[in-house]
Amino acid sequence: MVYTSEYPVFAVTVDIAIFTVADDELRVLLVKRGGAPFKGRLALPGGFVGESEDVEAAAKRELREETGVRNVVLEQLRTYGAPDRDPRGRVVSVAHLAVLPEQATAQQTIRAGSDAAEADWYAVEPLLTGRRLAFDHRQILRDAVERVRSKLEYTTLATAFVGAEFTLTELRRVYEVVWGTEFDAGNFQRKMRGTENFVVETGNSRPSPVGRGRPAALFRARNPGVHPLSTPITRASS
Repeated sequence: MVYTSEYPVFAVTVDIAIFTVADDELRVLLVKRGGAPFKGRLALPGGFVGESEDVEAAAKRELREETGVRNVVLEQLRTYGAPDRDPRGRVVSVAHLAVLPEQATAQQTIRAGSDAAEADWYAVEPLLTGRRLAFDHRQILRDAVERVRSKLEYTTLATAFVGAEFTLTELRRVYEVVWGTEFDAGNFQRKMRGTENFVVETGNSRPSPVGRGRPAALFRARNPGVHPLSTPITRASS
């Protein structure tokens, strides 16, 4: 028996906004499209979901095929379904986001593949207002950036931007770069040490540059993963 439906059939794609903090900038991984539509324009990694493929599995596959990045923890951002968002026809995209520490980006070889001509990390700020991206990817990027900024307030997401061990100065720079603000160093240290179930001192230290004071204490996330904070760290408190 052949089942027919009165409802239109449309394609489903995935797009991935993956962020890191490097050289005091919030950066996002983009590809340069190798084919139409929008050939030569920058875009978020992504592509079509296979007929028998899970959406998150498709996002991980597309990220691996187009950029070489693998083994990331993805969070679903939202669904984008404006009728005219794709000139090829009716296409709905399920967008995801992820965060990588700078050390992990250095260990992952960015290698364009599939229908991506190039892949590289780009500073986020100029992309939000300047250079045009393919499809509706600027809006997806804006939404993803705001999700990250909001999650820094009420979760432990900041620790995903740093390595397994980090100094409080490194953690502070994450907040400052992502929020575009500055914290008083002393106040920030007191808040980090006083926030329950956030970070814990390892007992190790990192030597300071020659002539710049004592070694810096190293910390780690108290619990792996991203968890709610007992006390929010608001942007207004910076």
